[in-house]
Amino acid sequence: MLYQLLFPLNKIFFVLKYSTFRAIWAAVTAMAITFLIGNLVIAILKKMKAGQPIRTDGPKTHHVKSGTPTMGGIMIIIAVLVSTLLWARLDNNFIWLTLFVFTWFAGLGGIDDYLKLSKKDPKGISIKVKLIGQLLGACLVVFYLAGHPVLQGYDTFIKIPLMKFPTDLGIFYFAFVALVIVSFSNAVNFTDGLDGLATGSLIFSVLSVAVVAYVVGNVKFSDYLRILYVKEASELVIFCAAVVGACLGFLWFNCHPAQVFMGDTGSLALGASIGMIAVLVKQELLMVLIGGIFVVEALSVLLQILSFKLFKKRIFKMAPLHHHFELAGMHETKIVVRFWIVTIIIALVSLSFLKLR
Repeated sequence: MLYQLLFPLNKIFFVLKYSTFRAIWAAVTAMAITFLIGNLVIAILKKMKAGQPIRTDGPKTHHVKSGTPTMGGIMIIIAVLVSTLLWARLDNNFIWLTLFVFTWFAGLGGIDDYLKLSKKDPKGISIKVKLIGQLLGACLVVFYLAGHPVLQGYDTFIKIPLMKFPTDLGIFYFAFVALVIVSFSNAVNFTDGLDGLATGSLIFSVLSVAVVAYVVGNVKFSDYLRILYVKEASELVIFCAAVVGACLGFLWFNCHPAQVFMGDTGSLALGASIGMIAVLVKQELLMVLIGGIFVVEALSVLLQILSFKLFKKRIFKMAPLHHHFELAGMHETKIVVRFWIVTIIIALVSLSFLKLR
């Protein structure tokens, strides 16, 4: 919005041309908004008695968290939306697609959180209904992409890390797009189980996503790295910066002991938007590597379910994986910090794959 209003007026505002400048201020704006509304949102949630129901089969240490307000992800949603609309170019289709996915999944997560609170039941929406809602949102994106190709001639191709040439999935690419968006959404949701775990991990992962979006959207960097150039992709750096700023602000309230939980309102939206960006920058599988910590958490849940259904045995003491370490006796804070460290390592290694082939 500020770009359209100020850039044409004076040479003083020429700096708004640069996405890096606007990204910095998008992060600062989002963080400031989160700080400003944080205590107010927490107070409102407490007044609404929006306390998180705690699983009875979970770690006993979590019982002290009973009553801690959830739906705190609404802080992140507000901060990201306001900051992105202020600093991003609103004539960019990629921004609107990402904001649509972000808002759709935030709404779905909000409904889930509301049902958990109103019914005092940690299950919320049934898995089937939630999945249908996620697939519906992803399918709307698929229909748009099918009618408005992102890149003429490259639309159904995916880039496999370390492989020189892209692979054409043909018509199956659109099912792949839906899978990426829904999978990322659920993966982040599974990771949101300890104070600051998902929030901190998202900060490092989304920073890496911003780097990918920038180099893919910069003709010189993409040519140097010999990766596909996507003209509109660099504007996604603004959205990523807003997410990083909002998560930094939210972490102030979400670090151990948490004053508020993100809830599905934030986790579903943030995960889905990462998946959407992965699709738009044509680096879907690289994003799977960057978000490796979320993928591992989701896989631990899947493996636990399959193992129990097939063999009546559990691989882990409890899934997702972070609960396994808790029940093994590791302190919550140590788990969170070590997961952050692993996230940083994975992100750095993944970024190196932009050059390797």
